[in-house]
Amino acid sequence: MKEPKENFYLLKNADIAANTRLSAKAKRRLAKTKAANTLKAYSSDWSNFVDWCKANGEADLPTTPETIVNYINDLADFLKANTISRRVTAISENHIAAGYARENPAKDGLVRAAMAAIRREKGTFQKGKSPILYDTLRLMADNFGEDMTGIRDKALLLLGFAGAFRRSELVRVKVEDLKFSPEGMTVFIPHSKADQTGKGSTIAIPYAPDESICAVRAVERWLVTAELETGVLFRPFTKNGGRLRDRPLSDKSVALIVKKYVELAGLNAAGFAGHSLRRGFATSAAERDVSALTIMRQTRHRSEKMVHRYIDQGNIFKDNALTRIYGR
Repeated sequence: MKEPKENFYLLKNADIAANTRLSAKAKRRLAKTKAANTLKAYSSDWSNFVDWCKANGEADLPTTPETIVNYINDLADFLKANTISRRVTAISENHIAAGYARENPAKDGLVRAAMAAIRREKGTFQKGKSPILYDTLRLMADNFGEDMTGIRDKALLLLGFAGAFRRSELVRVKVEDLKFSPEGMTVFIPHSKADQTGKGSTIAIPYAPDESICAVRAVERWLVTAELETGVLFRPFTKNGGRLRDRPLSDKSVALIVKKYVELAGLNAAGFAGHSLRRGFATSAAERDVSALTIMRQTRHRSEKMVHRYIDQGNIFKDNALTRIYGR
């Protein structure tokens, strides 16, 4: 993470720091109320706002509703509504952390009205990455090599699809999180984006009838080939010698591996990324009339809203008026 601005109080909440009744240990723990990725995004958003204020001669902390409105209207020239909304949230959260909860300019009606106008003008539709569907996975399976890299990549991609993993979750899977049984494999996920309290969840991945796309067999083979008994499951190789490193792959590497095999399968890699595996699982399940709750058990979504988007996409041809007119 880039060095945050000095007045980014989400890393050093003013009220908590000034509370003499709290122990140092309690203060350190309270500093972890938000996930690291959330803090990283808010820090970047706040830095952008501070730089804009400096360039326009405005105060950033505390700021005014009018300053925020002028700022987000400049953003509206080139950013999506959802991104602008996150910027406002970052401004709001940092003001709260700095002790301005009661007079939070980001909560002012003028800012809400400006955001409503931007949403109405720009819309809130987010175009996601193309899904790697079940049939796409079969095309990709023909291109996995028999060397260490190919065996690792096959296990990575098949597990990513079967477990509907976010790429950040996938690179954190440890050998100790896996348990094998006659039915297949379970994976314990200790922490995820939707599980901020760290309760953890366990998902089941059965053996696939088609061995070429079986995540369980692919992971078993990777464990044996790489001689892994503990630690992270998916690791990079050294540049010289191709030895396995003792650290996890980066989440960006997942996207690059996805693009590599999508391209080898003859598809345009530009529309695909790490999220394509998770999205592909949900859409493939929806195409086969799997219920939203059953999909959510694997994807670990807390809300049905996004899952229903996948279901709508999966049924876009199935529940189509023309399909019925054509008598199909």
